[in-house]
Amino acid sequence: MRRVVAAGGLDLCCLVVFVLIGRANHDDSGGLGGFLTTFWPFLVGLALGWGVTRAWREPFGVLPVGVGIWVTTVVAGMVLRALSGQGTAVAFVVVATLFTGATLVGWRAVARVTVLRRREGHQVQN
Repeated sequence: MRRVVAAGGLDLCCLVVFVLIGRANHDDSGGLGGFLTTFWPFLVGLALGWGVTRAWREPFGVLPVGVGIWVTTVVAGMVLRALSGQGTAVAFVVVATLFTGATLVGWRAVARVTVLRRREGHQVQN
């Protein structure tokens, strides 16, 4: 259960950082309300991604879990942004896709490599 909570927390952190950086780069004030307006479509997408991939079964998995969460988060997030009258400019879609891919899949890849290295180091010592 701790792995599920940790993975969910890391995924949330990735989206929070994405939104904070994006809003800061565009000098978007608006406080918490502005943050939440930008954040909620991706949060819903993240939740859908967890459901579609059943991420709780292998929360640190890169493929299909990490990639599935990433793609679902971006697609659902963009659809919800469009339906709610928020922007979906091509440049934004590209940046969102690259950033969320690097983070949502990236932390899982780093975790996987770390675990594999620990296992190899442990086997060498035994």
